[in-house]
Amino acid sequence: MSTDELKKKIIEVLETIVDPEIGIDVYNLGLIREIKILSEKQVKIGMTLTTMFCPLATTIPLMIIDQLKEKLGVDVDIDIIYDPPWTPADMTEKGREMFKQRFGYDIVEMYSKTSMENK
Repeated sequence: MSTDELKKKIIEVLETIVDPEIGIDVYNLGLIREIKILSEKQVKIGMTLTTMFCPLATTIPLMIIDQLKEKLGVDVDIDIIYDPPWTPADMTEKGREMFKQRFGYDIVEMYSKTSMENK
């Protein structure tokens, strides 16, 4: 399997792992900052959390490790990255649409408006 194919499969698995508090998968929520394919069986993922004080800070990475091992047979090393901090602007377009459907408003638009007002 090529590196691109493996990365695509990894993303497909990440899209099945839902942040239990927000109800959107970790990929489209924008928590995945980097996916490095080290070999067919070894992957390194750089990810962030929505807040440094996330109560699921250990749970979500373990979910990712378990699912990628189970579904693709790869070992995963995860680095938690807090700088820069996550913002709603990190969400994919798909994640943004999912948020709008779930909560009834555009969080990216709200965030952008609030950020401009605070400058």
